Parts: sequence; structure tokens; C-alpha cells
Amino acid sequence: MSKRLVPLVAALSCTLAQAAPELETVVEGLKTPWAVAFLPGGQLLITERDGAMRTAQPGGKPSAPIQGVPAVDAVGQGGLLDVQLDSDFARNRTVYFCYAEPSADKKANSTALARARLSDDLKRLTDVKVIFSQKPKVESKHHFGCRIVEMPDGKLMLSLGERFSQMQSAQTLDNHLGKIVRVGKDGSVPADNPFVNTPGALPEIWSYGHRNSQGLTLDDKGQLWEHEHGPQGGDELNLIRPRLNYGWPVITYGENYGGGKIGEGIFAKTGMEQPIVKWVPSIAPAGLVRLKSAKYGPAWQNSFFIGSLKFGHLERVKLDADNRPAEQERLFPDAGRMRDVREGPDGLLYLVLEAHGRIVRVKP
Repeated sequence: MSKRLVPLVAALSCTLAQAAPELETVVEGLKTPWAVAFLPGGQLLITERDGAMRTAQPGGKPSAPIQGVPAVDAVGQGGLLDVQLDSDFARNRTVYFCYAEPSADKKANSTALARARLSDDLKRLTDVKVIFSQKPKVESKHHFGCRIVEMPDGKLMLSLGERFSQMQSAQTLDNHLGKIVRVGKDGSVPADNPFVNTPGALPEIWSYGHRNSQGLTLDDKGQLWEHEHGPQGGDELNLIRPRLNYGWPVITYGENYGGGKIGEGIFAKTGMEQPIVKWVPSIAPAGLVRLKSAKYGPAWQNSFFIGSLKFGHLERVKLDADNRPAEQERLFPDAGRMRDVREGPDGLLYLVLEAHGRIVRVKP
């Protein structure tokens, strides 16, 4: 081979290697995993929808269930759902988690947000306290939402589904259905929440007109992004601002299950936000992260990564400076139902594969 060709071949080989990332199993043997967080020292903190919270070392087996998790209503789409560490976890050992909370008579449920202290030996939760409970409780097995983000100011954001049967409630402010709410770490209502002084409005509400959001994340500017399920089309990626109305069910790019328009069948209306990205047909998005790491090269850096429950792939979306879609691709088409997508402390992407009971990471 010519010496002049050696650098070219080497560069081409490097490019091809970077263009073909692979999935590597990190933990297996889980039962319907829903979310993952990263503990100091390399262990993972994992929720299972049936109500178990576990830890695992990469390459190791899941632990026994952590004690102290409150009773969850593991029916339909409900159960133990998202989990997040406090930004000062190394000092205070605080974790936040959300779940389907049953009513006293166990006939209805709603999404609740709790905080607790994880013991040093990782075996139990103590000082467990529900700091927010969605109102009203509804007899439903659907649309719990339930993603948690800690904002740069220390406040907590929580996405809440409209419970499917109560979709019209997403447009009214006297309930928490189809809303994103903002609370303090003790459950208090921040004085600068947008509807604090609005008569008849629940003061925790930050934005409304949402359907069922299972993706919530921050970008490098501290802005909040959300995705939500549409009905048979009309999945959305939204930039979330306070007080804004995101339209459901008045406007949507989806249609009724089995066909037929929803409401007036309109796509736009004055005073209602348009999605930054929409999917028709639906991909059933779950898990959302905006990748900060440069581990995968410049093409992937600052992209959004979204799991698909319907098609079982990883969706990559990159926006331009004006928040218009610039790049979009589907990765790992045969991976399986993805429930969560996170960026680990190592700068790699971690995917929660629900049906396979595994957590995998994307090798660059």
C-alpha cells in the first residue's frame, strides 16, 4: 500500500468506527424498569414499574428491593415511575421519585412526587414524604406522565398526564391534569409561579394543555424541554415556558384511536403553542436527554435523544440556532421498547429497555 494512502485509510477507518456505535448491556434481570439515576461511585439507582427500587453495579446483578418505598398503584401504565437525585445528593442523600398514588379506598389514583433519604448502605429509604399529589384523583389506568427535573434555581418540575378520560381538563386551571407543575423541594409553592394570583387556578401549575409527558430535560441554557404522546400521531417536542398553553386537546396533529378527528380537528389556534418537532405517525416517546458530552463527536453533541416505545428505536433530533429541526435520525431500530434515556457521568448514553429488563449504554 502506498505510504500516501495510509493516513487516508486510517482516517476513513476511524470515521466508520465512529459512525457505528454499539449497545452494551450494563444491567439485566430487571422487571419492567422505568427510570435510572446515577449514584456516586458508579452504581445505578433503578425503578421498576411494579414498585421496586433497586441498585446495581454495572455488570452486576440488581440488588434486593430497597425498603421504604410507599405503596404504589401498579395498574395499567401506573406504578413506580421516575427517580432523580438531588443536586446535593453527595451531602444530603436526598432522592425524588414519582409514582401512581392510590386513594384511601384504592378506587382511584393520581401522580405523586415524594422525597426521601437513601441510606448509606443503599438498602432503605428513610424520611419519606409526599411533597406533591396531583388533584383530583381519577379512576384510570392511563396517562400518569411523571418525569422530574431539578431546575438551576433548585425548584422541581414534574410532568403530569391528563389521565386519558379527562382530556378536557388539560385546558382548565382548577386541576393538575395535563399540566407541568413547579414546587420547592419541600413541596411549597414558589411565589413567582405564573398562576399564584389567578383566581380559581391551582398555584403549582407552570404550563398546561399537555397530554401525557414522559420526557423532561434541560438544555445548556437551563431551558426546560418536554415531549408528550399524541393520539395516533401528533407526538410533540416542546420548549416549555411559564403560563403557556400547549393546546391539548383543542389543537393536535393526532386523531382518535381507530380514526376520526379530535374536537374541531384543527392544528393551530391563537394563544396555543406549536410543537418544535412533531411525529406523525407517533413514535410513543419516553425518556429525553440533550447530550452535553462530546464522546460521540460533534454531530451528536447537543442533540436530543428520545426513546421510542412503539418502534423500539432511539430517536436523535438536532435543532438549529432558531430551534428548527436540522437533523433527525433513527438509531438502533431493533433495540426494543425504550422507557428512559439518560446521559451518565461518563458522558455516555444509557437506555432503559423495558420489555427486555435491561439497561444498556451506547458505546462510541
